[in-house]
Amino acid sequence: MLQAGEWAYTEKLKEHFMSPRNILQGDNTDDFDGVGMEGNLQCGDQMLVAIKVDKEKEVITDCKWKTYGCASAIASTSILSEMVKGMTLEQAFHVTPKDVVKELGGLPDHKIHCSVLGDKALRASINNFYSRNGMDDRVKQEQATIVCQCMNITDHDIEEAVLEGARSYYELQERTKLGTVCGQCKDEAEALLEKFKHIHFGA
Repeated sequence: MLQAGEWAYTEKLKEHFMSPRNILQGDNTDDFDGVGMEGNLQCGDQMLVAIKVDKEKEVITDCKWKTYGCASAIASTSILSEMVKGMTLEQAFHVTPKDVVKELGGLPDHKIHCSVLGDKALRASINNFYSRNGMDDRVKQEQATIVCQCMNITDHDIEEAVLEGARSYYELQERTKLGTVCGQCKDEAEALLEKFKHIHFGA
């Protein structure tokens, strides 16, 4: 049990964890214009995001969500659901975990990955809206590129490892096992490692 003064996060995060906004009540999403699901309960967190859209203006008018996740996942999706109301679909599609973390006032590095599920599920719900409304040409799929052929490790796996704390090539290898067979992927993996550190942490 936490004692007084032991809360490790910002007051804003605590507020959104203790009193989360826009939680989806029940399981019925029929009234929504787009629904997205990300994550896997067997591996950890799972996130559902449902949006209502002003179809003429392509503006998000409501955003509800439901998750099985930690305090950071709950708080980050709560604040995300507030942030995107009033945004156009295009604006909302480009909200990043860094934007969410900034709005929360920060997250410990090892919890940054918890803020990723919400924006991924949001993008999935926007793509779902496009598909439902005959705009398949506007659906943007996040294609994974295999970096390590031997271990079948993709750029998405590398990004996930960075979000979970990998900061060096050695730490990347520990988490993903890439480069442990032929090693030909090292240069590309190191470049992606630096890219994702810069994107998510400004490092």
